[in-house]
Amino acid sequence: MALSFPNLSRSYEPKQHRIRFWGYDSAIEITFFIETATLAKIHPGADADEATLLEAFDSAIDRIHWVACRVYGRRRDLSCVHLLDTKDF
Repeated sequence: MALSFPNLSRSYEPKQHRIRFWGYDSAIEITFFIETATLAKIHPGADADEATLLEAFDSAIDRIHWVACRVYGRRRDLSCVHLLDTKDF
């Protein structure tokens, strides 16, 4: 089964400078993170304020999900979290 993203919730983790979101491989929840520095590179104008970062994430969600699917497909590891960084984009 392909990775899907039926739950569009995401959360900002300021201490780690990243946004967490989730995908699903069948019934198994897969955790993903995207660093805020990466988000700022793919969406210029995103700065360190939570609302702006989440808005940037939302506006780039299709691209982020596409990259998450590609990264997950390479690793296909159900037991770990997946960090998306600049090299993935």
